[in-house]
Amino acid sequence: MQLTRVSFSVLRRLKQYGITARRASRLVLGIETSCDDTGAAVLDEEGHILGESLNSQQQIHVSHGGIIPTIARDLHVRHIKDVVDQALTRSEVKLEDLSAIAVTVMPGLALSLGIGLTYGKRLVKQSGLPFIPIHHMQAHALTIRMVQKVQFPFLVLLISGGHCLVAVVQGVDQFLLLGSSVDTAPGDLLDKLARRLKLSNLPECRGLGGGQSVEHMATRGDPAAFNFTVPMRQHRDCRFSMSGIHAAMHRVISDQENKYEIEADRVLPNAADICASVQLAVSRHLCKRLQRAMIYCERRGLVPQDRRTLVVSGGVACNKFITECLQSFCDVMDYKMLRPPPKLCTDNGVMIAWNGVEKLKSGIGFAEEPEQLMYETSCPIGEDISRDVLYADIKVPWVKLPFVLSKEDQNRKRL
Repeated sequence: MQLTRVSFSVLRRLKQYGITARRASRLVLGIETSCDDTGAAVLDEEGHILGESLNSQQQIHVSHGGIIPTIARDLHVRHIKDVVDQALTRSEVKLEDLSAIAVTVMPGLALSLGIGLTYGKRLVKQSGLPFIPIHHMQAHALTIRMVQKVQFPFLVLLISGGHCLVAVVQGVDQFLLLGSSVDTAPGDLLDKLARRLKLSNLPECRGLGGGQSVEHMATRGDPAAFNFTVPMRQHRDCRFSMSGIHAAMHRVISDQENKYEIEADRVLPNAADICASVQLAVSRHLCKRLQRAMIYCERRGLVPQDRRTLVVSGGVACNKFITECLQSFCDVMDYKMLRPPPKLCTDNGVMIAWNGVEKLKSGIGFAEEPEQLMYETSCPIGEDISRDVLYADIKVPWVKLPFVLSKEDQNRKRL
C-alpha cells in the first residue's frame, strides 16, 4: 500500500513497526548565521517544525559590551556542525531525506555570513541537494505565514538591531521598499542606551541583552518623564532615523548625571524613566512613518482595503511596550496587526527553513551554481520605491493614540 499524504508522526509510528511509506511532504533544512546566533531547523511543507537548534552568543557579547565580529565568527565555527546535527537528529531525518538546504546569504556581518554559507555549500556538495539562498529580512517578513494564513499583499515593519524598514510584501520574492533607516536602527539605539546608563551593573539586568535591560527597566518608569522630540516630522517620506533620539538621550543622561553627581559605575536613580521615555520616542517615530506608509498604500492601491494588514517582526518586535503602541496605532488606522511569536521574531533557523519552503513550493530562488555563490553584507529587500513616496508629498495629520503613558496619571492618554 502506498500512502500519498502522511504526517511525520504517523511515519514515525509506521517505522516502529517496520512499515515504510513515501513521505509526501518535502523537507527543508534552514541555516542562520547572519549575526551572533547559530541556528538550524528542519521544516516540512506545512510549516511543522520537525527539529531545531539554536546556539545563542548573547552572554558572551554582553560581557564585551556589544557584538565583536571576530568573536561571533569563531563561535559560529565552533558550534555550526553541532547545531545542524542537533536539528537533524531531533527531526529524526538524515541529510538524504531532505529536499533542499536554505542558508542566509544576505544581509548581515561578513564574517558570520561566510561561516553559514561555507557550511551550507559543504552539505550541498556532499548531498547533491538544491541550494536556496535566503535574504535574512525577507525571511523575517514571511515568518508570519508559517503560523497564520496571511495573504499577499500586506504591509510589513521590520525592526531589529541592524535594520528598520517598511515594505509591501506582494509575493514570496516580491517586495516594494517604502522606506528604511538612514542611520541607527531601533535595536542598536536601545543597546547603546543600556550601555550609556550602565544597566549591566544592576543585578536585575545582568545576563540580559541591552534592549532587554531597557525594556525591563522601563516597566517601572514614566514614559512622560522626559520629552524627546520625534525625528523627521517634517520629512515627507517613510525613512527612519534614530540619531536625533540618540543625541538627545546622551544630553539628558549627562545632565542627570551632573544633577545627581553620578560617578564611576553608579546608575542613575531615574534610569527607568529615561528608558521608558526613549521607548516612547522610538514608538512615536515608528508610528509617524507608518502613518505615511499606510496612506501611500491606500492612494496607490497597494494593500486591499478589506484586509489591511501590518506584520511586525524582527528582534525589537519582542518589546511589549513598542508593540502595544503599534497595536494602538493600527487600531486607529483600521489595520490588523500581526506578529510572529517572540521566539520567531529574533534570528533563528526556523524562519530560514520556512523561507526555503516557500521558495521550494513556488519553484523559485534556487542557486544554479552554489559553489560560485557569495554572501552580501548589504542588500535591498526588493524594489526601492521610496523616492515615489517622497514625490507623493503626503502630509499626515498627527494621530493621538489611546495609550496610557504615565503610572502616576492613568488618565493621561496621548502619543
